[in-house]
Amino acid sequence: MRESRSLGSVGAKAEWLSYPTTANLDIVTVCICPGISPRSTPRCGKQYQEGDMEKWNVGILIFEDVEILDFAGPFEVFSRTRLVPGPESRRSEESAPFHVFTVAKTTAPIRTTGGLRVTPHYGFADAPRIDLVLVPGGWGTRGLLHDAETLDWIRRVAARARKVTSVCTGSLLLAQTGLLKGRHATTHWGALDTLDALNVGVIVEREHRVVDDGVISSAGVASGIDMAFYVVETLFGREVADETAHYIEYRRDGKPALCV
Repeated sequence: MRESRSLGSVGAKAEWLSYPTTANLDIVTVCICPGISPRSTPRCGKQYQEGDMEKWNVGILIFEDVEILDFAGPFEVFSRTRLVPGPESRRSEESAPFHVFTVAKTTAPIRTTGGLRVTPHYGFADAPRIDLVLVPGGWGTRGLLHDAETLDWIRRVAARARKVTSVCTGSLLLAQTGLLKGRHATTHWGALDTLDALNVGVIVEREHRVVDDGVISSAGVASGIDMAFYVVETLFGREVADETAHYIEYRRDGKPALCV
């Protein structure tokens, strides 16, 4: 049985396909959304299989003195998003629309703010294709403003990515690469003047937590969670985003992003 539903504020339509998965006619509901490309539509008697859709590869840059929540918050949102609702769907990756991983210069452990040690999934040299790149912030961004290797990697990945995003002072790095020239963007409240002082043509937004001007930026730390939900809603609809928020017990603030 197919049912067409509106996908919230994005105005798109998705089809929710309900079908029996076993002889006892248990019903599974799957969102067939505009943000993914289903390779095959599940049929009666067939479980929803990983490989039925093309996943978005989400590559999150990490580095020495990266702010933990800047990357861990969006990582949680993207990695817990499912197109099949409910706790059981989180026990596998079958209905996950995102494949999420971290990338650093090398796969050597890095030290975050607060002293947490994190081992990146990939180094710059061996990272897979990235569809959505996320550049977080933290005090470590200051030292990277003149790090040619990191800035060049961001430029290369952004040129091929379908979406480019930042959290907190990650927008300083995007600005330094020229990706924010002529665009509206935001950052942590304590770095708004720093972003402006880079004098690279950024139109600094001081009142919004999430700003989408082709490149998506968000304000400080926890704002990255709101940015990740904005991306989920944009790609897969309000119902998927709200169901994911419900699963991780996060209360969305309901404030709209600034879309330029």
